[in-house]
Amino acid sequence: MPPSDNTATPSSTANTGNIVIARQPIMDAQRNVVANELFDRSTVAHNAASDVSLVFNAMTHTGNESLVGKLTIFVNCTHESLAGGHLDLIEPDKVVLEVSAVPGHGAEEIAVRQHTLADLRKRGFRLAFNHTVLAPVYASWQPLASYVKLDLGVLKPEQLKVIVAAVKSRTPAEVVAEKVETAEQFNALLDYGATLFQGYWFAKPDVITTKVISPNQAHVLQLINLVRNQASTDEIEAILKKDAMLGFSLMRLINSAGFGMAREVTSFRQAVMLMGLKKLFRWAALLLTAARTSGTPAAVATTAVVRGRMMELLAQGTLSDDECDGAFVVGIFSLLDVMLGMPLEEALALLALPPAVDEALRSGTGIYGPMLTLTKACESNDDAAFDAAASALQFNNHHINMAHMEALAWADTLSM
Repeated sequence: MPPSDNTATPSSTANTGNIVIARQPIMDAQRNVVANELFDRSTVAHNAASDVSLVFNAMTHTGNESLVGKLTIFVNCTHESLAGGHLDLIEPDKVVLEVSAVPGHGAEEIAVRQHTLADLRKRGFRLAFNHTVLAPVYASWQPLASYVKLDLGVLKPEQLKVIVAAVKSRTPAEVVAEKVETAEQFNALLDYGATLFQGYWFAKPDVITTKVISPNQAHVLQLINLVRNQASTDEIEAILKKDAMLGFSLMRLINSAGFGMAREVTSFRQAVMLMGLKKLFRWAALLLTAARTSGTPAAVATTAVVRGRMMELLAQGTLSDDECDGAFVVGIFSLLDVMLGMPLEEALALLALPPAVDEALRSGTGIYGPMLTLTKACESNDDAAFDAAASALQFNNHHINMAHMEALAWADTLSM
């Protein structure tokens, strides 16, 4: 049963912080705004290739209604972030994923990444690449392109006509000319066949500072319990009404461009029914890492997310999709005691979890226990523990290292 209103619970104070987001419009030939590209500008050392979680943050945590709006969103992605859980919460036809080239342009890695990109296209996402995708080594990516972006700050003017022609002959993509700074550039690219434009000549990016709002942990825990118990819509609606920030975050998500509703959703009941229990659970689990108490270091939440994502990756190919979801939950809740500031037994007593998940967290056994042991071993310098855990699962070092690296890279995109 979920904890009652007077059950001892963690801190109920919502957490807030600031994020700085730059938003630059993308225009058509008539200079109508048809899309916006979002950039995270919260830190000076920001890596512009890791903005995919910005969509999630803008949709669920921020209080600025005009930030995302109803236009298509262009957002930069790392290859690691493309397999992350945030994309499960986004309506594919509202988001264009800007995908970078593979470092070193290795043919083997390009082939591996092609499968992920093809799957995203099947799910309905549109993909944007830079002009590098025209190289022969990227031939398998070319049919997947919805947009090819030409950076006028990098390409020479005499190259542009030939490159636009190559885009049209090798891909089904529209050409987006970016960093357009003069009328002459605009007219030339329009003549060559570009259809979308972006740059200072049209508009400089808006810089918006907005608050990140995290609901309180107690209510997120209750929501997770209700979803796990397949509670009625009435019960889930009731907990959303108890926590203004929790309900606010859900309504922001469901009414954002990323979720793609044709008309505005105005009630919690509608939101719950439209989102579905599986997406609601994933969303709540990610919220829990953000809704930590003020005394919990950010590194704890990041480690929990790394564990969750790594376990999910390790499970893929050997366990069912539902079991992979369970592996993610085990990892992300493996530091629940630290995040909630209470003994693990007490923390787990607050949650209704599947038996296999509960077993792994309590005793490190069952189908998930060995994966959790291996994941923890990757955080230490204990070679003997790592070798024993890898041997028990019969995973090779390359497979484990790739899962760990991808999990670390994905966690970097979440801005914990």
